[in-house]
Order: sequence, then structure tokens, then C-alpha cells
Amino acid sequence: MTLFLYNTLKRSKEEFEPIEADNVRMYVCGPTVYDRPHLGNARSVVVYDVLYRLLQHLYGNEHVTYVRNITDVDDKINAAAKANGEPISALTGRIEAFFHADMDALNVLRPTKEPHATQHIAQMVVMIEKLIANGHAYAAQGHVLFKVSSYGEYGALSGRKLEDLIAGARVEVESYKQHPGDFVLWKPAADGDDASSVFESPWGPGRPGWHIECSAMSGEYLGKHFDIHGGGADLMFPHHENEIAQSRCADKDAAFANYWVHNGFLTVNGEKMSKSLGNFTTVKDVLDKGVKGEVVRLALLSAQYSKPLDWNEKLVEDAKKTLDKWYRVAKPSQEMPQSKYMDGFIEALCDDMNAPRAFALMHEPKISGSELYHMGAMLGLLQQPAESWFKGQGAGDVQSLIDARIEAKKTKNWPEADRIRKELAAQNIILEDKPDGTTDWRRA
Repeated sequence: MTLFLYNTLKRSKEEFEPIEADNVRMYVCGPTVYDRPHLGNARSVVVYDVLYRLLQHLYGNEHVTYVRNITDVDDKINAAAKANGEPISALTGRIEAFFHADMDALNVLRPTKEPHATQHIAQMVVMIEKLIANGHAYAAQGHVLFKVSSYGEYGALSGRKLEDLIAGARVEVESYKQHPGDFVLWKPAADGDDASSVFESPWGPGRPGWHIECSAMSGEYLGKHFDIHGGGADLMFPHHENEIAQSRCADKDAAFANYWVHNGFLTVNGEKMSKSLGNFTTVKDVLDKGVKGEVVRLALLSAQYSKPLDWNEKLVEDAKKTLDKWYRVAKPSQEMPQSKYMDGFIEALCDDMNAPRAFALMHEPKISGSELYHMGAMLGLLQQPAESWFKGQGAGDVQSLIDARIEAKKTKNWPEADRIRKELAAQNIILEDKPDGTTDWRRA
């Protein structure tokens, strides 16, 4: 089946043709580990997790390489560590662990490679040296900057032009810049910087700019020319634009990525998420409210990936009801069924990951439990036993109450039996009483 993806660089939906069918390569910008991931971060991770699963289905698990980096050197990290009064390594290690725990809760697969920026400083220095040698970068006052005017295709991804960058520049541009749009490849260390965030370079001690990190790491693991580069729409400019410029200018043979895929923004109750509005919501915030990770995942996938998504209570409630419905039908099986419904589902995902169209097929009343199970697997859903889904966490405590109620009924302690039923009902536990006793239970 043929995969089609909307390619931001070409402004059109295109047939996906891998450079090598037995070596499909995808790079996605990963977290900057200074704070727990919020729902917008999670949407991006979940979207590319689905694309990863789809590529594995189409080309085989062993033929797909997925690289998602960890940015562990950054000004935001320095500021957060200083504010917390802790070493940078302690902060980044803790936040990375939180990131993995939160994404595990959303059934996200680990990428093939997960490189850390701090472990690839040497590759970044080499790339910067090439840019200087090729006339695309210059050193000034301890900084090294990319010369945007030297790359004639700058702005092709985002649609921005150099003259627009000049018009939109601040009144006072840093004196060491030759052009307002020139961006930092290397920046000098500042007084008071944590030693672990300072690295040696030909231009003095300092640290890399954010953009050069992804270029160096994608090149290290995927080569100068690979298939897909993904990320949020907010990264299109300047991050992805700058990645293209510096990667292609460092090596004239570097075509970089063929397909640029961007997921849409996420709002909360119709407003942009921000701490100042009080609606900044992390994945942990939602999980701590008792919302299951699989519910969060389905909610994040409910809109077409490239479109905006509004997070609200109804979205979560609808996702929970849908999963309850599907778990009553899905039946685990080893072999993926061959059917018109399965073909239609894969075709929907191959149409630029059209999740709404795929979900419509999953609601088809005639599909089998096996078909639904394998459809869910493609989306990272419906893979736990139905009994576990409906009982959820705290099943042991619930069973203890049920056993106590059964004992109360045996001794004809009806008030106690009624009290326990009400306590369970308050926890949204539905008992299935039959003439021979309470045989099962589920969450409402």
C-alpha cells in the first residue's frame, strides 16, 4: 500500500518514496529536558509514534530507523538548574526519566536511537568548522554565527524571506551580527555557568546553539540524506529552517531530509497553553487526575495530526467512552486479519495519517474483535486485556471490598452489604450480581 504524506517543504501531499526501502530513516526533534512534558509535547511524540508504527508495518521493523534526540544543553536548562539550586546533570537526568515515564504511560515506543546533545559536541564542532571554511559562518566576539545571506534558499521551508527578517528585527540587533537573521552556532560561556554546561572549542569555552545540535545528531545516525524529519509546527521557524541551511551548507552533497512533516498546535479550552493563563497542563497533571494514559493517547490522536487540537473535558470523556466500547469488542489474535475493513484502515493511515477516517472504520459495527485489536495495535491502543482495562488500578482494593460485601451478605448483614455497594458506586464500580452471587465487576 502506498503512503502519502503532506510535505511542508513542497506545500503538497506527496507519495512517500524512501531513499532505500530496506533502510527507511526518520528524525524527530525530542525534548529539552528542563521541565516535564506538557500536552503539546505529548501530541508531537504520539503523532510520530503512529508514523513509526506505520512505517514498520509497511517496510518491516528491522528496516526502519527512528532517531529522536535529547537536548540536555540549553539556556533554559541552565536557568532551571540555577533556580532549583541543583547540578545540571541532576536536573536533566530527572526530567529525562520523567519524560520516559510519561511517554511510557501513553504507550509510546522507544525510538531506535535516542542521542544526547552533550555526547555529540565533537560532531557539532566539526560541522561548524566546515561552515566557516565554506564561507557560510563567521566568528565574532566569542560567538560563531551562520550567515543567512550566504544561502540562497533560506526561508524555503517556512516561506519567510530575508527582507522580512530585516523588517521584523528588533531595533537593536546584536552588534556582532552581520545580518539580523544570522543565528548562533556557538556561544561563549558566561560568568557563573555550571562547568558541566561549558565545552572547549576552537572559539573558546562555550556551548552549541540549539539548531546545530539536531543537524549533527541526525547526520551522525541517519547520514547526509534521509527520508523524514518531523516535529511540531512551532519548530518550522526558526529551528527547522536553520537545520536545513546549516546542514546543506556544511556539505554540498548533503540533501538532508526529503519529507518535512509538522503536527499542529494544541490549545486548552480554546486558549493557547501558557503558565500566565493558568492552563499550562503537563501529562502528569492529567494522569494524576485519574485519566488513563491510553485515554490521553486517543484524545491526542482524535484530530488530523496537522490540524489544531483543543484539549477539553469533553474530548477526554469521549475518548474514555470510545475505549470502553472498543475494549468490549477487541479480541487479541496473533495474525492480522485480511479483510476489506483492515485494508480500509491501513489505507486511511497511509493517506497522510488520516486518524479520523481510521477511527470511523473502527466504529464500523460489522468489524470483528480481531480486526479491532489489530487496528488498535497500529495506533498504540487496545493492547491490554479487557479485564485489566475495566478494573484498572486499585483492582486489589476493589476486590477486597467485594469479598467483604459477599461475607456481609452471607451473614445477612444487609446494612453493611449496602454500605459497601454504595462505597463502590462512589468509585464508579459496577457490580454484576447474579443469583449465585457477585461474579464480576467493572468501572463505569
